[in-house]
Amino acid sequence: MKRRVVITGLGAITPLGNTVDETWVSVRAGKCGVGPITLFDASEHKVQIAAEVKDFDPSLWLDRKDYRKMARFTQFVSAAAAQAIADAGYDKDSISKEKSGIMIGNGIGGFEVIESSMKKYFEAGPARIPPLSIPTLISNEGAGNISMLYGINGPSWTLATACASSTDSLGLALDQIRSGRLDVCIAGGTEAAITGYGIGSFTVLQTLASSYNDNPSKASRPFDRDRDGFIMGEGAGILILEELEHALARGAKIYAEFAGYGGSSDAFHITSPNPDGSGGALAITRALEDAGVSPEDIQYYNAHGTSTSVNDPAETLMIKKAFGDHAYAMKVSSTKGMTGHCVGAAGAIEAILSIKAINDGFYPPTINLDNPDVEHGCDLDYVPNVGVEGNIDCIASGSLGFGGHNGVVVMRKYKK
Repeated sequence: MKRRVVITGLGAITPLGNTVDETWVSVRAGKCGVGPITLFDASEHKVQIAAEVKDFDPSLWLDRKDYRKMARFTQFVSAAAAQAIADAGYDKDSISKEKSGIMIGNGIGGFEVIESSMKKYFEAGPARIPPLSIPTLISNEGAGNISMLYGINGPSWTLATACASSTDSLGLALDQIRSGRLDVCIAGGTEAAITGYGIGSFTVLQTLASSYNDNPSKASRPFDRDRDGFIMGEGAGILILEELEHALARGAKIYAEFAGYGGSSDAFHITSPNPDGSGGALAITRALEDAGVSPEDIQYYNAHGTSTSVNDPAETLMIKKAFGDHAYAMKVSSTKGMTGHCVGAAGAIEAILSIKAINDGFYPPTINLDNPDVEHGCDLDYVPNVGVEGNIDCIASGSLGFGGHNGVVVMRKYKK
């Protein structure tokens, strides 16, 4: 018998709000978090829009002596962790030190630190490199800082599988609790790559939407015929995973049961998914088998849905291969139309939104889906433009990363 794992706390910093509740209100309203870039002067860039976190104040969750030594991505995930830990009914004194762990997904690290320290290096020489450059830019600092903030002595790991990073981190955390190594795990992901170099690099890779600078709220268009790339987002999502009996013993509220995880690799291309959908379909099938559910048990699939010409048809085919005829009976949507693509944080944020969908009985919309790209096979029920009320017992949420990384999680209503 596998130890059952439940979700007892949630925290989020997103382009739609600086808490889970703020974000969910925006999702229900179909609000778009994309706008003109303000974090740097983008006037010389082909892409001048992004899904930025707005009005973020780290002092609401962190002491100044701590956050001033953190890069933006670490501030995000530390704040989201503070929210989730408090939401779960824990604090620094009550959370287990040795039987708790931290699993954080991150794709890139402190991008703004890399830029600023390299600028100092080229302009003034090696002696002028800021002393804290390395400790703030490396991607493990999110997990490391959370462990120090809460005195957690269990494993503190960072997983980098590009856009699948936080979904894979949730899967890793699930296995750690099932195995008995941990009772509690702080798991999720974070990213902050909206910088001049970050946007410029993804632009020359021809992955970002470049035709909507004058109409940013319409730029992220998953599964739509008129899409032309994804929108860079940023933020963090954290879930508190807990062994069921451990959670019940302390009277914790339970949002959902974390039923299963599946992962796979395309072994195909450094940026593009396999167009035949086989790798992603394998991850879905493994997740369903791990959860002990059938394809027909899933009412909602939160798709990776990046709004790119290569992802959306391949992912749709992947869903059809894994779910068969049921692919047309369930609802599929991409919340990236609202949040943009938060890279290493995307999977965790989308898992949180999927859990809220279960709790609230609401299917999130795929906004800006005006003309589904049926010519390239995008013909599922993507919940176009307006969310739908309905009972949701079981969901799956998938992430696909550069390099062919595929991760899928299955969550369901908690039942004794």
